[in-house]
Amino acid sequence: MQLTIRAFGNSKGVVLPKALLAQAGLDTAQVADVEVIDGSIVIKAQPALRSGWAEAAAAIAQSNDDRLVMGEFGNAADADLVWGEETSSPQLTGGPVEW
Repeated sequence: MQLTIRAFGNSKGVVLPKALLAQAGLDTAQVADVEVIDGSIVIKAQPALRSGWAEAAAAIAQSNDDRLVMGEFGNAADADLVWGEETSSPQLTGGPVEW
């Protein structure tokens, strides 16, 4: 396919047909990666944010390798936390927390 390079203000560009964008997995207003490789301009669709995270987490859990990497660490204010009977969220008791 041949396209004409056009002027857009101080820049240059090409208008890409919708069918061509669809073949590349691109759509309007989507962010894409653009780079020059061996003298060619290459436009690639960026993967969706957090794409594949659910599958990766499931694979980690299935392999029994879902232990805490950093381990648990405490917070001085944790001792003042009491779980309320009427809510499922912790409530602070006592005075202000000192850091």
